[in-house]
Amino acid sequence: MPVMPAASLSLTTDIKYLKGVGPARAQLFASRGIRTVGDLLYYTPFRYEDRQRITPVRALIPGQTATVLVKILSGGLMRTRTGAYIYDLSAVDASAPAHEPPDKHWAPGMIRLKWFNAVYLEKNKVFRPGQRVFFYGKVDYDRFGSGNLQMVQPQFEILPDGETPNGHSLEVGRVVPIYESVGKMSARVIRRLIWTGLELLDGQIDDPLPPSVRHRNRLLDRSAALRQAHFPQPDVSLEDLANFRTPAQVRLIFEEFFNVTAGLALKRRQATRAHGIAFRVTEEIRRSVKRMLPFHPTAAQKRVIREIVTDMQASRPMARLLQGDVGSGKTIVALQAALVAIGNGYQVAFMAPTEILATQHYLYAKQLFKPLTCRLDLLTSARSSSEKAELKRRLAAGEIDLIFGTHALIESDVAFAQLGLVVVDEQHRFGVMQRYELIRKGQPPDVLIMTATPIPRTLALTLYADLDVSVIDEAPPGRRPIITRIIPEAERAQALEFVRGRVRRGEGAYIVYPLVEEAETLDLRPAVRMYEHLSRNVFPEFRLGLLHGRLRSQEKEAVMESFKRGEVQVLVSTSVVEVGVDVPHATVMLIEHAERFGLAQLHQLRGRVGRGQAQSYCLLVAGDNRTEAAEERLRALAETTDGFRLAETDLKIRGPGEFFGTRQAGMASLRIGNLVRDQDILEWARREAHEFLQRPESDPELQAFVSRLQREWPHRYGLAQVG
Repeated sequence: MPVMPAASLSLTTDIKYLKGVGPARAQLFASRGIRTVGDLLYYTPFRYEDRQRITPVRALIPGQTATVLVKILSGGLMRTRTGAYIYDLSAVDASAPAHEPPDKHWAPGMIRLKWFNAVYLEKNKVFRPGQRVFFYGKVDYDRFGSGNLQMVQPQFEILPDGETPNGHSLEVGRVVPIYESVGKMSARVIRRLIWTGLELLDGQIDDPLPPSVRHRNRLLDRSAALRQAHFPQPDVSLEDLANFRTPAQVRLIFEEFFNVTAGLALKRRQATRAHGIAFRVTEEIRRSVKRMLPFHPTAAQKRVIREIVTDMQASRPMARLLQGDVGSGKTIVALQAALVAIGNGYQVAFMAPTEILATQHYLYAKQLFKPLTCRLDLLTSARSSSEKAELKRRLAAGEIDLIFGTHALIESDVAFAQLGLVVVDEQHRFGVMQRYELIRKGQPPDVLIMTATPIPRTLALTLYADLDVSVIDEAPPGRRPIITRIIPEAERAQALEFVRGRVRRGEGAYIVYPLVEEAETLDLRPAVRMYEHLSRNVFPEFRLGLLHGRLRSQEKEAVMESFKRGEVQVLVSTSVVEVGVDVPHATVMLIEHAERFGLAQLHQLRGRVGRGQAQSYCLLVAGDNRTEAAEERLRALAETTDGFRLAETDLKIRGPGEFFGTRQAGMASLRIGNLVRDQDILEWARREAHEFLQRPESDPELQAFVSRLQREWPHRYGLAQVG
């Protein structure tokens, strides 16, 4: 693989052409989204180690972590009685300055350096007697030596012959950046490749931030920020480094938030200029809504439907996020919006992430729309080929007003006669580009996105900044807070007895497990085996049902309908009941191995009860050996039913990278900024970005910035085109 000359190298150069990379390593980097030299330079350390001070071997204290400079005496590979390999070096202190001989009181101390199963050190002849080497690691007593100290699995840097300890070591004698490994590439390899990239690009890294923004906010230029973020200067504050608050780190975090918020603002500006459908709200539509509503709406629902209808009446396409906690009535609001579109002669597409949720929405709407003349149908992969073909024909001919479905709705052969409104439920389970695939089937339609996963404000500022936001912050009248209890393993029998008591009163119960079938590696009770055990041995007097994701769609529907009618009294399930299941008489949920579930998932599961006016309960049966993070999740759930408070807690526990479980295609990809740690910088960058975008469109600095963002946006931030 040819290496690109330094003069030809740029941030956009394919990483395989960087010296030391090549095709194999480039493939590993690509798995982390690192495809260019610029991507690599933005792969910043997640922590740093202070290896600036070289400690004489005789001054080492067992238990401390230290850097030593030693001279190798001897070493080699040994095999223990158990068959394991240990690579063992003996070395003496070489930390006396090379230009002056040790004084008469100085005597070199001895230390052992050991690695387990490091056959490669022997095979590659990495060490030889007489070498001077820096080692960094934790110091312990050598239990098998004669009173010597040892380091196990230390980091090391071999000094080339004749080089002084003050040379440019990347491993020791400095504050050393620590990176997450990429495949088989260690932090040490990544460190050297980044150093190479910085050296080759020295003086050739331009700055994406507008000069006026950079100067007004006294920010470092990008070249200096990248170098200092990877290889901090000797006088850097270690506390600031750990908190990601050095000038270099702040500059890069600010840059990322500035670009993302500016890009989303430009997308929003573009959307507001597009020509959409100006829906009219007639008296006939108002009468249809009143006939459809099964209950008197709450004040929050009324406020939100006003916001949505106002958007729909405007000539620009609506782009609105509807947030509401579990059971707050989002679906009924979305169906009112659907009636407005249908009353104007347009079609509505309602997309849900799972068949069971799409089916629940369809059956609910079918029941509500009985007094009306709307034509509804359901498109999922479970429908037969002939059924799907006929349904698609009717949809394209305009013979269906409201279609519910899963990902099947975005298939290329699904066409609409006149799509006016798209409703996407549980948006975080779709990729953003999947949403766009559906939107492109209209010219352009209004879009209403719903989520029952409350989104903390800081997350919404970056992930959904191109949307208007409505929040249903009021539960339907008569709902009581769900009583939540953490139940230790030893008290499971009492918890099951409590379930028995509620079911005897005519109430329904859920018992939820994390697995469908037996797992060999985990000590968990799977749903199928426990369904049989509970039916025979625990609740023989009750009728039990089993629900999990591997059942066919018709089987799931049959089980749910039996539970709703009360024919099934106890529903044994996996987390498939997390969303879309609405059974008002179900008042108790027992979650087995609750420590195995995420906080958002537990909150969604709990939301399946408490949907009627009777007091409801959620029992979290948790293993005794749960982790500290699991304990924190369970305590948070037991303390509050406020989804927004739980979302903030969840964001802090898991971090933004894992908040939604999987990264969405098309979502802003933050590489340096952290939405929990850097809220202050996000607010600052957002203010600056919005102020900068107020400039006249003819402003040269604005034009240059927008042009650059258009070029870099799809690759750098993983989002659709802007501007």
